[in-house]
Amino acid sequence: MLARIHAALTALEARHHIRILYACESGSRAWGFPSPDSDYDVRFIYSHAADWYLTLDEGADTLNFPVDAELDLAGWELRKALKLLRGSNAALFEWLQSPVVYSEAPGFRAQLAPWLPAGWNPRAGLHHYLGQLRRGVEEDLVGEQVRLKRLFYALRSALAARWIRTRPEEGPPMEFGVLRELLPPELHGAADELLAHKATADEKTTVAPPAALAAFLQAEYEAGQAVRAILPVPRHPDPTPALNALLRAWLAAAL
Repeated sequence: MLARIHAALTALEARHHIRILYACESGSRAWGFPSPDSDYDVRFIYSHAADWYLTLDEGADTLNFPVDAELDLAGWELRKALKLLRGSNAALFEWLQSPVVYSEAPGFRAQLAPWLPAGWNPRAGLHHYLGQLRRGVEEDLVGEQVRLKRLFYALRSALAARWIRTRPEEGPPMEFGVLRELLPPELHGAADELLAHKATADEKTTVAPPAALAAFLQAEYEAGQAVRAILPVPRHPDPTPALNALLRAWLAAAL
């Protein structure tokens, strides 16, 4: 599968005349709770040749492709990605933390890392994870059975929201293994059992959600909603000049 991913990225560069600066895993395989049949969610950041940027009208800034049973590919153009960093986009912050990197231009992630704190906005981050958690508590957990995959999506979102609510000065980690440190001790056993089950179950497996875990998800959703509008937003120097410099440097390297 790794060879297929690399071949797909190389083909994209040739077909679309782009340079892929960074490509990583962004789904359950990076979060730490894949199923045996989980697909590969590959996300990438790319640049065009410098001439692409010297036009009156901006071109399309995303690349999306049909999802097959194994591979899900999508990417953002570099300028778009830098704007999203400045705007505290939670998905991009996760990409840049991914423990599974398929491709990277030399120093790409290291050069962006110092500017992540300046782009972080806890209110925006909490809004993102509460949006994901809302589906869990309002749709997935209303029946007697829930897809195990969806239960873990909700649990991870709840823990990320709790992280932001209690530590608003820093963004949440991507990996579930770190986030689960925020889980109340009395729920660790249930989480361990569900993790063991998911490691051998397929993506469509359903379970009866443990009552205590469902109550925790509901409580975190309500707690996050209560503080979302009043979380303190740290003041940082505007990262725009530095990000502009990085944009120019990476485009110059593509000449």
